[in-house]
Amino acid sequence: MFEVKVESHFSAAHHLLNYNGKCENPHGHNWKVEVYAEGEELNESGILIDFKFLKEELNKILDRLDHYDLNTLEELKGISPSSENIAKYIYIQLKETIPQITKVCVWETERARATYYAK
Repeated sequence: MFEVKVESHFSAAHHLLNYNGKCENPHGHNWKVEVYAEGEELNESGILIDFKFLKEELNKILDRLDHYDLNTLEELKGISPSSENIAKYIYIQLKETIPQITKVCVWETERARATYYAK
């Protein structure tokens, strides 16, 4: 089995819904996003998936989040834009074009991350 990973970043504001604490107030993060893909077969170039293509597809999604208040985006309307929900959103969006996606990790800080994957 082969696994590849790409990383990218975005900055945005948010506040958590139904939360009692500081994070219920508007604040921002510089999120790091990791995307993993896996498969058993390599293409004729000897690669699982082109890193450039994977990063381009990820950045298309992150461009829709970057420098926005996540609570106001139509795509996230009605859900708390937690790192967990952001990871799930990115996963679902990427999975539409890249079926080899296995998980998405969203780092809120250098010591705190959330991961989404489907079983």
